[in-house]
Amino acid sequence: MSRRIPEATLLDIARAILKGEGAPPAEAETVARHLVDANLKGHDSHGVGMLETYVRHAKAGTLKPANHGVVIGAAAPFLQIDGERGHGQVVAQDATRRAIAAAQAGGACILAVRNAHHMGRIGTYGELAAEAGLVAILAVNVVGHRGLVAPHGGGDGRLGTNPLCIAVPGPTVATPFVLDMATSKVAVGKIRVAMNKGEQLPEDMVLDAQGQPTLDPGTMFREPSGAVLPIGEHKGYGLGLAIDILAGALTGGGTLQPDRPRPGTITNNLFGILVDPARTADLNFFRSEVVAILAYMRDSPPRRSGAPVVTAGEPERAAVAERQANGIPLDDGTWGSLVAAAKEVGVGI
Repeated sequence: MSRRIPEATLLDIARAILKGEGAPPAEAETVARHLVDANLKGHDSHGVGMLETYVRHAKAGTLKPANHGVVIGAAAPFLQIDGERGHGQVVAQDATRRAIAAAQAGGACILAVRNAHHMGRIGTYGELAAEAGLVAILAVNVVGHRGLVAPHGGGDGRLGTNPLCIAVPGPTVATPFVLDMATSKVAVGKIRVAMNKGEQLPEDMVLDAQGQPTLDPGTMFREPSGAVLPIGEHKGYGLGLAIDILAGALTGGGTLQPDRPRPGTITNNLFGILVDPARTADLNFFRSEVVAILAYMRDSPPRRSGAPVVTAGEPERAAVAERQANGIPLDDGTWGSLVAAAKEVGVGI
């Protein structure tokens, strides 16, 4: 079963839990807004269902509320930031804004962020860049816990879900092109949502602990655990591995090695490139080409009636309109996790 929660109510709940966890008010607002926005945009895997995990990690000391990251290098065009194990949403938002200012001043910024807690939905930071008129390529790896994604042909988890975001200013400021995807066939958060709903997974997404295909989402949350398959077989595996190298090795944050400490937390490292398109092309040409190619895609005759072609960013905008009007759906499992997180920090909901 699920219930519909108004956006404002869910924000109040998230803020209260985060303050109870130890986050200062401004930080609680940033993280709560990010999580609820993820729910609004249809990405429930990166929404308020993460709060129970955050509370657990804060109590264990692997998430450090009130740490906002420090700049450790700023020799243009490079910007290096250590996240100090702070809330990744705060660290990454601040880092993105700094990178935007640097790219606007110098034409480009190469951004390296390491040692942040969970950054949440990476598309958020791509949206910030696109709204500022910049093109952004953001690659994020995940360390601090066991591998979740099997290499192509392998039977156990050796990589994180390692998302990639490419954001481009769209026809209007409010309609950017934002590709934001895990390099696994499904985000682990979406598997958690399926488990909470009591649903089975589609075929050919997850392996059990013996390396055999399974429809059971619970296999990812038991010991010994299963593994998610990469998108596109060897191509997705190669992309996920490349992101682990870029975001892990190139930032100094580290890759998912078997001999590294795994305290059961979430550590994100981010490698990003932000570019002012006016420095590489005529700006009017760039804008008209983006508008034209997006329109050309949407104009393709749909294979199924009522299912027109869309471009990256449109499903999220449609979800926002529907969920702001009707409330944000939360399944019983996710609601139960919110109640548990609130109880853990002494908050009543």
